[in-house]
Amino acid sequence: MKPNVEIYTWSRCPFCIRAKALLDSKGVEYTEYTIDGDEDARDTMSERANGRRSLPQIFINNRHIGGCDDLHDLDHRGELDPLLQTASA
Repeated sequence: MKPNVEIYTWSRCPFCIRAKALLDSKGVEYTEYTIDGDEDARDTMSERANGRRSLPQIFINNRHIGGCDDLHDLDHRGELDPLLQTASA
């Protein structure tokens, strides 16, 4: 089963673009929620992200990963690929 990857973004956010580029380089399919200026959507994201309102916010199998730097840190530690191979039950 494919992992469920979700990413909340703003269309011109450089950190969002960088996070998506990493996922794209790994061939990962993801659902992108582009929330430019939509405060209701940002509130929903913030609830899921333990109060974090910065973008992007990334979730893998409903687990909050964090933002762009968090995603890249996971990758550098060798912990991202195993998460992307584990699908939710």
